[in-house]
This record gives sequence, structure tokens and C-alpha cells, in this order.
Amino acid sequence: MKNQVQLITYTDRLGGGGLPQLRQLLSGPGPLAGLFGGVHLLPFFFPIDGADAGFDPIDHARVDPRLGDWEDVRALSSELDVMADVIVNHISADSPQFQDYSAQGEHSPYAGLFLTLDAVFPNGATEQQLLKVYRPRPGLPLTTATLRTGEKRILWTTFTPQQLDIDVQHPQGQAYLDGILQRLADSGVRMIRLDAAGYAIKKAGESCFMMPETFAFIAEFSARAQALGLEVLVEIHAYYQRQIEIARQVDWVYDFALPPLVLHAFAFATAGPLLRWIGMRPTNALTVLDTHDGIGIIDIGSDAADRQGSPGLVPPEELDALVERIHELSGGQSRQATGAAASNLDLYQVNCSFFDAMGRDERRYLLARALQFFLPGVPQVYYVGLLAGLNDMALLERSGVGRDINRRHYTPEEIEAQCRRPVVQQLLQLIRLRNSHPAFGGQFEAQALGRSGLRLSWRAPGASAQLELDFASLVHTLKFEQDHAPAQALQLG
Repeated sequence: MKNQVQLITYTDRLGGGGLPQLRQLLSGPGPLAGLFGGVHLLPFFFPIDGADAGFDPIDHARVDPRLGDWEDVRALSSELDVMADVIVNHISADSPQFQDYSAQGEHSPYAGLFLTLDAVFPNGATEQQLLKVYRPRPGLPLTTATLRTGEKRILWTTFTPQQLDIDVQHPQGQAYLDGILQRLADSGVRMIRLDAAGYAIKKAGESCFMMPETFAFIAEFSARAQALGLEVLVEIHAYYQRQIEIARQVDWVYDFALPPLVLHAFAFATAGPLLRWIGMRPTNALTVLDTHDGIGIIDIGSDAADRQGSPGLVPPEELDALVERIHELSGGQSRQATGAAASNLDLYQVNCSFFDAMGRDERRYLLARALQFFLPGVPQVYYVGLLAGLNDMALLERSGVGRDINRRHYTPEEIEAQCRRPVVQQLLQLIRLRNSHPAFGGQFEAQALGRSGLRLSWRAPGASAQLELDFASLVHTLKFEQDHAPAQALQLG
């Protein structure tokens, strides 16, 4: 994978078209031409508009025809590193596989694909065992379904009743997932993201989240993907030590601790927790400030299983204050999209555009992006964040889905207009510098500058890049040097 900034986007929400139109937007001519080394295409499988914005595929091996086909994926992958999702945990209740199972019951060739309560608890489950199961939303991860045979089954549904969990340890589950891997590899996809992998393994009497058996599954599945030439990114929102552990087993992880720590640094005018994290974080990380999901809170909090023995990166009272600060800076909009205020309920994320989470302060926003780009790893920028996008309250009102506040649709004309804003122009300049400056292939160093400041430096033969920032005053120095030419200095905001 190229050491250049990646874009993460829905195919149809950036430019309003399909894969050919997105390819044209990213390849030129236009303001985004040649800007990215890779693109993470959020689910483009059939259909893109199910119960969870494509994360509940009816057919995971078919491109939604409204976007194009596999040849369009191949064409895009010939110009950019393409990442695609492998939704390892579940499949849509409308899938042909489940419809066949519903019609034939245990006689269906897909009977072993779907995880039932009996498969996890063959001797029955106690109340205590069920309550021990971790779920990121209220209630139990179970749905009662009446098959067309008339038989009733209790199915495992970690996220929504429409998303039926797969038995990834059953031969049918393995064959299903292997077919997806082969289809992606054949189409030129270079990298896959394992979506919801932390929930894939279920075990009676355990939390069913990030257990030793889960780690083993991720390692084994990653090996199958790597054998096909696919690099693997694992998506896990969890206690930060788990992220460090899993990074040792896979190609890439997300640095999900970074977004709340950056917000914390600005809110509390302190570099301490951020610097502590920089000193221990995995470097095989995709650095992010925003994605299609919310801003993670669990990623810097204490371990829910042992809050006293496993504290978070920031004290709990500061974490609570940070959430309230985001709500305040967004004018209360994020509160309307988070927790009990919205469906698709999450217990561990604040739904808000990152620009709004920073109070639409252009200098702070650009400094946050500079921080992201200076950390070891591969930066990834969400399409709404690329355009310093605002919360989409109209979309939130129409859908009632909290995450839609940060899933705006942009027309080509809107993209052109947004790219003329000074804040976006400076962000594009930062992206081009991050992509092209040789210092970012050298050695990295982080230093504290008092309580409220830090210095991030990169040095390579004949090249250097340095960011100094004080979170209290916002005084900053950003300079780049190469081949003894005069230093290039930037002032942001």
C-alpha cells in the first residue's frame, strides 16, 4: 500500500454518480485529480441502501448495478489502491441464502450459514450468560424468526434484526467468506477491511467480543486473504490495549484513539494524553479523524471489564466533559444524532462531522489534520471531512439514523464550490505535501513542549518536516525542507 493519503467515501455520495464518475473525479481533470494514493470504497455491494447503508448486503459478491460492475472496480484499481469491505459478521435477511434456508429449513444447503442461539448454547443459556454477551447497542443480540416452513428459530443478530450473524466457523460460513475474498482479489482490490470482526466468534459463557478465539479467527482469516494478495485492515472499536494487541497480528489497524484525543487536546489545552498515546500506538495504522461512523469514545476510555485495573487514556470525568464539549461546539446537533436520540443506537460513539465537533474553527481543524498527517501510518480522510463538511440535519431528520448526520450527498457542483473555500484549499495543500515530501519516508520523533505543546518531526537524508503546536494559544510552526532549498513554511487558518 502506498504511503500516501487515502480517501474513504461512498461511491454515490461524492459526486452523485457511480464508479466511472468517481474514477473521473479522482483522476481528473478537477480539484481532486491525483490527490489520493488510494480509496476505500464503502460498501458498493447490492444493495447500497439497505437497513445499514450497505453494511447488510443481500449479495456481497455483486456490485450494485446503480454504481456499475466489477469491471468498473478493476478500472479504478488500475489507477488507485482500492480497499473494499468484507462484512465478516453478518448478511442480510433478504439474501438468497437466508430465503432458501427459510423455505427449506434444515434441508437447505445454507442451514449451517446462519448462527442460532442453539449453536452457541446447545445446552440452553442462563440469564447470567446472556447478560454477559457484549453488544454495542441496548438489548440482547437475538431475534426470533418464523421460517416459511413454519419453524421458529432464535437467530443471532449483533446489530439489527435485518443483519443475520454468520457462523464463520461452519464450512458454509467459511465458503461464503472465501468466495467474497476471491471475487475482490480477481477485481484488483488491494486491501480489505474486516468489518465488525470483533463480534465474529461466539462462545457460551463469554462476552463474545474480542476473545482469544476472536484473535485466532482474525489471524486465520487474514492469512487466507493474504494468500490472495490482499492486505488486511481490521476495524475494532475497543479498549486501546486490545488495538495494540491485534496490530501485532494483522497488516493494518485504525488509530481510532486519535480523533477523541485530538479533540481532548484542544478542549483541555494539553498535549499529555495525546503524547502518551503517540509513544505506544501501533505504527501499522491508518490514521483517521473521521469515518462513516461516529467519533469513538470507547477507544480512549477504561476497559469496561475492569475499569479500576485498566484505566483509559484520559480520566472518566474528562471523557464525559469531552462528549459534552462536542455537543456544545456543534450547537447541540450532535446530541440529536447520538445515543437515545437516534436509531442505529450506539453506546460508544458521538455522531457529528469532525468540522462541527471542532466548532467550525478553521485553524483548529487544519491543525488537527496536520497532526493526523504527521503521525506514522497511512492517513485516511473521509469525504465529508475532505470538504470540511457540516452536519446534515436535513438528512438526519429524513432518515432518523444518527450516523447520517455525517453522510452528506455532494453533487459535482457542490464539490467544486466547496473546494474553493480557503479551509479546503489549505487541506488539499497539506495532502499534497504529505504525499510528495520525502521526509515522511524517514525517521519520526515526538517531543513535549511544556504542558500544552508538542513537536512532531520527520527526518530523511536531505529532507525534514516539522510541526510545532501549542494547544492553548494555537501558535504553530509548520515547515518543510528539502535538498538545502529554502524552508517552506505554512500558517494554517
